[in-house]
Amino acid sequence: MRPPADASAAPALFDLSEIRVAAGGRALLDGITCRFAPGRISGLIGPNGSGKSTLMRLLARQARPGSGRILFRGRDLAAVGQRDFARQVAYLPQFTPPTDGMRVEELVALGRFPWHGLLGRFGARDRAKVDEAIRRTGTGAFRGRAVASLSGGERQRVWLAMLLAQDAACLLLDEPTSALDIAHQIDVLSLVRALGRESDLGVIVILHDINMAARFCDDIVALGAGRIVAEGTPDAVMREDVLARIYGLRMGVHRLPGTGDVVGYPL
Repeated sequence: MRPPADASAAPALFDLSEIRVAAGGRALLDGITCRFAPGRISGLIGPNGSGKSTLMRLLARQARPGSGRILFRGRDLAAVGQRDFARQVAYLPQFTPPTDGMRVEELVALGRFPWHGLLGRFGARDRAKVDEAIRRTGTGAFRGRAVASLSGGERQRVWLAMLLAQDAACLLLDEPTSALDIAHQIDVLSLVRALGRESDLGVIVILHDINMAARFCDDIVALGAGRIVAEGTPDAVMREDVLARIYGLRMGVHRLPGTGDVVGYPL
């Protein structure tokens, strides 16, 4: 997750240096330095209050750091135009806005807003992008239904379809599985991984379950008390000593036969 030694390498999707955020006299983020590579799925993990959502809001430009620097594709994040940023980065907050009376197809079509604006014409390319997003997320069976009538897992698929219609190069997902049962968690994360692979998307996702992060992410960044506690590939993070440092309790690890997945568990 650190910048590569090769200076000619492609710029990071996001490159953060000494990021600090404070509120009410408490440090929410304290000297965060890391990078997120394009075309990879990166998981943000850590205990409650560790700074994950604060970091995600900074990346989504929903908040600004107190100090430090954030580069987006080699450019100062604050200097990137709003529409330009919206065309490149799609953000799904933990608590999605209300969709009262909205049909699935209408919600997915909102993903095209950065491309045609409030008064612009919704054209053939927009329609094609919406149709493609619905097809790729498997939401065609309920495209005419009210969003509010869907199950939690179905709704998450529809929100992902909206992000996909946005045609962005990066998805920011804040706890997209928090209200889902384990079957729907796996369904949604499998879809995220498939979409990332198919379109070479950079994905940064907040997850509470370290085992889900290890299974579906290429890289993991673990936060604790506003600082980076550990980072690297799942194999580098899924170790007893590293997990104990992240969660503050004794942890065991086990590699599952057949799949090769590593799972962590408290001792």
